[in-house]
Amino acid sequence: MPHVIVKLYAGRSPAQKQQIAEAVTQAIMASAGSSEAAVSVSIEDVDPEHWTETVFEPDIRAKPDTLYKKPGYEPK
Repeated sequence: MPHVIVKLYAGRSPAQKQQIAEAVTQAIMASAGSSEAAVSVSIEDVDPEHWTETVFEPDIRAKPDTLYKKPGYEPK
């Protein structure tokens, strides 16, 4: 039962979010062998001014063992 949380800078339209959720679902189905019914995807908008303290520090820097794709940037 994979559940994926996608955190993005705020500003994407509902249609863009739906497209992202569908692409993530397809990727999980293909790579993990999950059925479509087993996959859930949520998308959280993050204010760019708060990205470092609400996403980068707690989810990226603090959890290196869970990070399978590292970002190519350092916060400002």
